[in-house]
Amino acid sequence: MTTEPRTVTALLDRLAATGGRPALTWYGDDGERVELSGAVVGNWVAKTVNLLVEEFDAGPGTDVVVDLPVGWRQTVWAVAAARCGATLTLVDPTADGTGHDADVVVTSRPGHWGGTTAEVVAVTLAALARRYDGDLPPGAVDAAAAVMTYGDVIGFDPAPGTSAPLATLVGPVPAEPAGREVVRGDRPVADVLATTIGVWARGGSVVLLSAATTATLDADPARRDALVATERVTGVAQDLPSAR
Repeated sequence: MTTEPRTVTALLDRLAATGGRPALTWYGDDGERVELSGAVVGNWVAKTVNLLVEEFDAGPGTDVVVDLPVGWRQTVWAVAAARCGATLTLVDPTADGTGHDADVVVTSRPGHWGGTTAEVVAVTLAALARRYDGDLPPGAVDAAAAVMTYGDVIGFDPAPGTSAPLATLVGPVPAEPAGREVVRGDRPVADVLATTIGVWARGGSVVLLSAATTATLDADPARRDALVATERVTGVAQDLPSAR
């Protein structure tokens, strides 16, 4: 029986060990499909950790707000912040977005954070975008342009020997192993992230649906069944309690 990972580092090590097997398949709005293997998830997280550390000196004691909708980018940024040892706050993108004190704000809507004293990272949600597709506030970092310049391996570990407990991202994880599971994106962002991490922690892989795609498939059973067959889905992940 495989021991469940207890830290973010252990989870990333497990994902890396799966090699090229799909870890996260994202179905976004307008037909966008992105598939990331466990190794690629690890590479994206490492690049993002390196950016957070080198640009903002992120580490234990740093408050990071991730203000992104459900999706593969939100997953990567949240895991990277936790891997740094930072205190992570997830913001629902439909919220006002001005009531949180933070050192770093990662957001797809930087205009909503005009009054913040935090450092701002602007994340584009457009598929295959190489730069932010809007107006950047003065001093904001363009994530799409910056992340790719960083290495695939974490250069400086801001929290050596003190990797964040996995409980910072997900609450108690059921003991049963996971398979290839659909995660619905029509729930609060913290709950969706917790479910995704919980599937990974149980050795499974995730087919993550945006809220709009979830609604479309609910209304079109034939299309839903075709996706289930194409992705070799074994089940719909059960809701896991959010840590937040």
